[in-house]
Amino acid sequence: MRLLLINPNTSDSVSELIRAEALRSASVGTEIEVLTAPFGVAYIETRFEALIGAFAAAELAAAHHERFDAVIVAAFGDPGLGGLREALPCPVIGLTEAALASACLLGQRFSIVAISQRIRAWYRETVEHYGLVGRLASIRGLDEALSDIGNVQGNQGERLVQLAERCVDEDGADVIVLAGAPLAGLARSLRGRLPVPAVDGVSSAIRHAQSLVALQPGRATRGSFAAPPVKPNQGLSPALVRLLDRSRVS
Repeated sequence: MRLLLINPNTSDSVSELIRAEALRSASVGTEIEVLTAPFGVAYIETRFEALIGAFAAAELAAAHHERFDAVIVAAFGDPGLGGLREALPCPVIGLTEAALASACLLGQRFSIVAISQRIRAWYRETVEHYGLVGRLASIRGLDEALSDIGNVQGNQGERLVQLAERCVDEDGADVIVLAGAPLAGLARSLRGRLPVPAVDGVSSAIRHAQSLVALQPGRATRGSFAAPPVKPNQGLSPALVRLLDRSRVS
């Protein structure tokens, strides 16, 4: 089994965190490849940045998906996930949807601990999109400036733990979701330190991707996730043009 993880951010240091946690989480025999967005921002915090990240993810997925059994959008907020599910012939998984699915199996209400305050509005909208806002206890985020996105866990680790504990004590969370690719692997390192289960998006996405590949559920040929209709286009990369050709993804 081969899994492609696409980091829609431009930070190579974050891609290394993603790769390390993905390798720890993958079953024996699963091959992992991580690609970093060639354009965009260092880390996504806003709706507009997510729009840019979604396009970067689409370009990478179009160019490389044929070698893989599943594709993972490796950024919390799942930029471009729905569109990629329409276009790609293989399962497509996002960190947010995978982490929330795991959290819902572990408790009734979950809280999200994020890397910034600004990011919370977009995360809440993502939870609402997945129909799970009724189970959301809270979203708490760091309020310090992030000078080194690849070392958030080292620089802000204790602060993240404090935020998680407040989610439990003040907001009634049954599960903590540690949000964002820069926090990949943190849930593993905090095991036993928090009073409730903690969920990581990368490890959840890897496990869910492996399950979907093994289930062989088939691909939608009708409905809202059928391949986009063939129509004239212009100005797109050759990879995107090939992907939009239904004969190449049937």
